[in-house]
Amino acid sequence: MTELTFSLAAARALHLAAQGLLQPRRRKAQKADLLEAIRQMGVLQIDTIHVVARSPFLVLWSRLGDYPQAWLEELLAEGALFEYWAHEACFVPVEDYGLYRHRMIDPGSMGWKYSVTWMAERRAEVDALLAHIREHGPVRSSDFERTDGKAGGWWEWKPEKRSLEVLFTAGQLMIARRHNFQRVYDLAERVLERALPGWDDSRMPSMDETRRTFVLKTVKALGLAKASWIADYFRTRPPRFDPETLVAEGALLRARVQGWDEPVYVHPDHAALAASAAAGTLSATATAILSPFDPVVWDRRRALELFDFDYRLECYTPAEKRRYGYFTLPILRRGALVGRVDAKAHRRGGIFELKALALEPGLRVSERFVRDVAAAIQRCANWHGCPQVRAGASEPPEFGAMLQAALNPPDMEAA
Repeated sequence: MTELTFSLAAARALHLAAQGLLQPRRRKAQKADLLEAIRQMGVLQIDTIHVVARSPFLVLWSRLGDYPQAWLEELLAEGALFEYWAHEACFVPVEDYGLYRHRMIDPGSMGWKYSVTWMAERRAEVDALLAHIREHGPVRSSDFERTDGKAGGWWEWKPEKRSLEVLFTAGQLMIARRHNFQRVYDLAERVLERALPGWDDSRMPSMDETRRTFVLKTVKALGLAKASWIADYFRTRPPRFDPETLVAEGALLRARVQGWDEPVYVHPDHAALAASAAAGTLSATATAILSPFDPVVWDRRRALELFDFDYRLECYTPAEKRRYGYFTLPILRRGALVGRVDAKAHRRGGIFELKALALEPGLRVSERFVRDVAAAIQRCANWHGCPQVRAGASEPPEFGAMLQAALNPPDMEAA
């Protein structure tokens, strides 16, 4: 097959098509659509910050529109999903469980996520915790009282929480369900009885096959990928599978992007989409507000190379050093990342506050542009149960007033 060549706009369109963000959704989401969206991405990253909706819910909303958030936790409880360290902590389709068994079997290689020292020094306590779960059933971290007087921050987990987490990383415990978004831990064998009946580690793919599969799944999820982008998606460690080997096998296609020196790779399942993109007929029309942990932007280097969008999440940056805000949400508009908004949902008052909004330099702000962005923000606000949108500071300064006018037209204000 002749190598395809994409313009940068076509490369972006192919990526967004693979991610389910190319065009607005035309029909109301069903519960099965959530699972399909996660399968399409490969993973759904978990984060608990909720100045707006928690990240996994927002990632799904960007693709599916309004849906009941309870569906995600129902899919977990039903065994269609499981949780593990994929890109980071993620919901993963349960059929991919075997791909992560190598990490569970060798938890010492998982860095800070597992403590060999803790397991050695606290073996009796860890064993007692396992025995408690075996006898009394699933537990939450909150079931155990704090006795050391510490505050309970990320690095000050109570002992039972640390033990639960190392047992989770080692695959001895799994997340049976979530209650108010808190993890409920149970023995892995009990969760697997429901999710993967008859599971045995003899079904685990070889390490070589696992590495190969992760490359294929990454390229398919991204639509197209430079070799240098691949390892980050599932956080695979060396030695890594060379995509050129898969090209030689016919398992991947090689292509080019105008202006880039290195090739990109495309999954054969996207051959028709790729041909449409190369021909310039793949049209990106969706406008959406994205989570900071959306696959489109979680790799800062990829977002810069593909979208010329220099994005950094600043919630871990001291307030005085932030440029854009605490939890800025990227704005996707018709195939481009056009800006970011630092938003906060005031649910009791029904107000969606745009604390700060910054557009990318040099953008032409037309009436259509304002309408597109305003409509996406209003949809997001409505989904949060906060229909009243208040725009604050913006870059450029005049855009905030234009946006506020589009969100609250004169006839609405008069009413």
